[in-house]
Amino acid sequence: MSHCHVSLLASRSVLRVGGAEARKYLQGLITNDIGKAQGAVAIHAGLLSPQGKILFDFFALGAGDGFLIDVAQEKAAELLKRLVFYRLRAQVEITEEPSLAVAAAWGGTPRLPEGAMLYADPRLSELGFRILVPKGTQAAELGCAPAPGEDYHAFRISLGVPEGGLDYGFGDAFPHEALFDQLNGVDFKKGCYVGQEVVARMQFRGTARKRIVPVEGETSLPAPGAGIEADGMPIGTIGSVNGASGLALIRLDRAEEALARGKTLTTGGVKITLRRPAFARFEVPVAEVLA
Repeated sequence: MSHCHVSLLASRSVLRVGGAEARKYLQGLITNDIGKAQGAVAIHAGLLSPQGKILFDFFALGAGDGFLIDVAQEKAAELLKRLVFYRLRAQVEITEEPSLAVAAAWGGTPRLPEGAMLYADPRLSELGFRILVPKGTQAAELGCAPAPGEDYHAFRISLGVPEGGLDYGFGDAFPHEALFDQLNGVDFKKGCYVGQEVVARMQFRGTARKRIVPVEGETSLPAPGAGIEADGMPIGTIGSVNGASGLALIRLDRAEEALARGKTLTTGGVKITLRRPAFARFEVPVAEVLA
């Protein structure tokens, strides 16, 4: 058995986008270049509102004449409906794929049962792999040590990688705030897509003031959604939590100003410190690179 760990992600669902015009159709909608999704290579992407905010985030993997979409289960039906809305007369078929489930593996390469599809997590190599497996597959069949979903999220939090619906609200965050520009979720060289002008403007003007960053508490952090303050001024919100570690959406400029004045950052009465993940190409006040 490999030294890897694997979690079956019950919170994920799979859609299929197929048909003669599937590639062209998706290319005009999503933040990333669908042309990169070939063979066993997947992309991380989002579908935005016209105002440039993330409505859905997902992974797309080439399959036959189309693509399989790994998306949050709670958003799957809504994404399907939105994709059908944009279809118009395009030769595209959009359906649920109830025969497949989603797993994540890290620390090694899993074994693939018949009918499974493996791809490296396109956000960050350290995250390992995602696997689309036949529904009913058991974690032990993947040749890795089975781990609960909480372990996967703890690992993700330790790396500083956010997840939609947990670390930012759909319809509320811009791609830069959710680190799409840092984690291969947007292609700035591709053609137009819904919300593209707003994203391009934030990129080229450098106007992203909010970012999701790792935080460490002196004691256990409060529940997701708790506010973060600097000397009584709101500067952010707690997202995913694993004990004293978590992720938070932070106004970095306000945090920097407060720390420069010697103020502390707190959430629910717990003093916190911000951390800069190793992959980040932006500065974080009082930054320390994560191991």
